[in-house]
Amino acid sequence: MPFADLIQAEFANSFQATPFEIVVLRMAAAVFFGGLIGIEREVNAEGAGLRTHIMVSLASCLFALLAFEMMADPTGKGSDPLRLIEAVTAGVAFLAAGSIITSGGKVKGLTTGAGMWMAGAAGLACGVGNIALGAMASVTAVVVLWLLQRASRKLSNSE
Repeated sequence: MPFADLIQAEFANSFQATPFEIVVLRMAAAVFFGGLIGIEREVNAEGAGLRTHIMVSLASCLFALLAFEMMADPTGKGSDPLRLIEAVTAGVAFLAAGSIITSGGKVKGLTTGAGMWMAGAAGLACGVGNIALGAMASVTAVVVLWLLQRASRKLSNSE
């Protein structure tokens, strides 16, 4: 079989569980919501910013979409999408933990790590088709990050 035919055959049934247009919509939403959280981190000059949060959210979305594809594949019977979500959660938590630094009795990067975890959750929400939930959680996260940053600084200065 010629190489071009192999490529065509490989892409012919790529979207069994979720139509292509829906995949594009969900991935775009994951990029947007991960970026929303990442912009806040970027503005505050944190280590993990816009691109990191987008990549975490997009990857999480992809894993969720893959879970649907695995369940739709007749050879993938017995696939457990919850195990995939658990693996994504653990992987994002590992990345988030890597952003946390303890130095001189102070902890830095904890909020950035939590933001990456939130971006992963938003990406999973988009991937499973609950874009509204991903949007609500992302907007809430950004509001919390912006509003409480001022309160946190005031509390730190008053001590």
